Amino acid sequence: MIGLIGKKLGMTRIFDEKGNMIPVTVIELGPNPITNLRTDETHGYTATCLGFEQKREKLVKRAQKGHYAKLGLPAPRIEREIRDMRLEGKRIGDTLKCSLFSAGDKIKVSGVSKGKGYAGVIRRHHFAGPVGTHGTHEFFRHGGAIGAHTFPGRVWKGLRMAGQMGAEQVTVAGLTVVRVDADANLIMVKGAIPGPAKSIVLVRKS
Repeated sequence: MIGLIGKKLGMTRIFDEKGNMIPVTVIELGPNPITNLRTDETHGYTATCLGFEQKREKLVKRAQKGHYAKLGLPAPRIEREIRDMRLEGKRIGDTLKCSLFSAGDKIKVSGVSKGKGYAGVIRRHHFAGPVGTHGTHEFFRHGGAIGAHTFPGRVWKGLRMAGQMGAEQVTVAGLTVVRVDADANLIMVKGAIPGPAKSIVLVRKS
């Protein structure tokens, strides 16, 4: 499993050799320094810890300063752990760049979706709503009855109701890398990915 941490910059479009328009999402991917390595012998599983961007000096705690000073690295603002990421010859302190990806790669992108605030059942769960006539009045966008008769006499956990919409972890698979600019640490992915602009995303090969 190959993965890197990046930042969603926004969407644009590019054109291929035949003049076809391709909608793409631009991601600033890396550079990601390796901050730690998990091994089966020591931790019971294999993983690679990656950092992204640099944390402001006044926000770094004393213990973190000592930890990263031993590694010779600045304290990262974002740190993620990627399971089963095996890179031959890589050590703590090495930097991974978007050159690990190439055009045509199939990837999956994980991020936090846009928060929509408090939403009703029609917007949140696509309910049809009650009919607009035949005695219906005052209640046109409600979800209807939520009870379960005498037994079990309660509302089932997980019932689709109004509530906070969005702002949850979402993974979109089956995306395709269209273009890679290793000098600018940018990749272009066909289609949309979760989250607003400038949000942090995790890009992994499918």
